[in-house]
Amino acid sequence: MQAIQVREPGGPTALEPHEREIPAIDSANGLLVRLRAAGVNPIDTKLRSRGVLIPDGLPAVLGCDGAGVVEAVGDAVTRFKPGDEVWFCHGGLGGPVGNYADYIVVDAEIAQPKPRGVTFEVAAAGPLVLITAWEALFDRARLQAGQTVLIHAGAGGVGHVAVQLARLAGARVCTTVSTPEKADFVHALGAECAINYREEDLVEAVMGWTEGRGVDVALDTVGPDVFRRSIPAMAHYGDLVTILDPGPDLDLKEARNRNLRFSLELMLTPMLRHLPEARARQGEILHRCAEHIEAGALRIHVSETFPLAAAAAAHRAIEAGHTQGKLVLTPGHD
Repeated sequence: MQAIQVREPGGPTALEPHEREIPAIDSANGLLVRLRAAGVNPIDTKLRSRGVLIPDGLPAVLGCDGAGVVEAVGDAVTRFKPGDEVWFCHGGLGGPVGNYADYIVVDAEIAQPKPRGVTFEVAAAGPLVLITAWEALFDRARLQAGQTVLIHAGAGGVGHVAVQLARLAGARVCTTVSTPEKADFVHALGAECAINYREEDLVEAVMGWTEGRGVDVALDTVGPDVFRRSIPAMAHYGDLVTILDPGPDLDLKEARNRNLRFSLELMLTPMLRHLPEARARQGEILHRCAEHIEAGALRIHVSETFPLAAAAAAHRAIEAGHTQGKLVLTPGHD
């Protein structure tokens, strides 16, 4: 089979085609999946350029998100059979297990039935961003119906599904964008207010939208500067969640005066720390998201697909910035 591997950290050209054996099912609960699509996420570009998260994990096959068809099952598997369509978040953090490949072996408890009525490309774009957004909004921030929420980069991978999940929960949503076209995109997803951060002051715009109260919840998907600038846009006793390191130089005086609660969100923790109960919880999140997708209430936007051999081009596109929605690789396509 073909896989794309990284031998040493570097630029996009560090992604090299490599022929290897089809992996064997190594446990009674294993599934051999022929991959039809693999999601590309910003974490992939960071692991490629900075190094993988698993010790002695090079060479590595990247890619946490996958969707495909079950080819074979382990002796103890009862949930799936050959021919079933599945989606999952598994691997891609170091070593040979990743989704930039033609095949992968996944534990049956991790895989979930692919949402009906969507393509493999759409399904593969979803798991990491859906789980991230869900955990950030509901497990970390405890978002409730009627609350106001600020989602940064609402047209991006995590942002565009977070907008929709917040709306499904009955929250009111504002979000930041960089262009009028992205403003139209997030409005179509259900955002009430789109703030063009290149032209508008964030705090003034949020305070205008909330009539001076500030937002109950804010989700930072961008980085330390955005995290800091979100603090004065928060309501008192609000929840500010970031999916990135907020950085060492934080002036928390205003946050303390507002009695804010901070949360960190890393959906990769169950994989990195081998937490089976947490992984099962993430499987339930995918199951519930699949129900929303099948009902037409939640959609994943794929802006561009690339053949597996063009993984470097997909990484360049992400690193250029301002990708709308998600990028996907298609193993088995030239």
